[in-house]
Amino acid sequence: MSRTQSTMVELGTVAPPFELQDVVSGRAIGRDDLANGAKGLLVMFVCVHCPYVKHVGEELARIGVDYEGKIANVAISSNDTVAYPDDGPKEMKEQAVRLGWRFPYLFDEAQEVARSYDAACTPDFFLFDAEMKLVYRGQLDDSRPQRKDYGNDLPVTGVDLRRAMDDVLAGRRPDTNQRVSIGCNIKWRE
Repeated sequence: MSRTQSTMVELGTVAPPFELQDVVSGRAIGRDDLANGAKGLLVMFVCVHCPYVKHVGEELARIGVDYEGKIANVAISSNDTVAYPDDGPKEMKEQAVRLGWRFPYLFDEAQEVARSYDAACTPDFFLFDAEMKLVYRGQLDDSRPQRKDYGNDLPVTGVDLRRAMDDVLAGRRPDTNQRVSIGCNIKWRE
């Protein structure tokens, strides 16, 4: 596992369009389908096997419930499933069902969406306002999975991301002092 930081894409960047298959429903879902009528869009790059994603998976489910109908949420997995078969669509669906994720979970097999968002790690969060302009990119919160060489005992609260989402809902710009997300690197094809 390689600890990787998010790239901190420039705020104001427009959300690149995409259309990918949802591993739970089997439907093709695009950025514009999700954003239609929402006050914002949260794009989360995640995967099945990453200990960082496992650490925050239940909080992602709570965020999905708490912001449903207000800010559209979508998770995308872009890992190379040849080298990492545990991150394939079947396992993704099992993860979403087990954790109770009520948002679409899309498979980016060609890795084009991850590249267009400049995603670097799992989890990597991108929050856009109603105009599809990037207003937050960074960590969920300060909690890290407990491992022998790193981690902490802080609870998973989602406080950083939730604060930014609440700002979007209130019509405010989130604080631009944002901390990088840290996770496993996206597993790119050679």
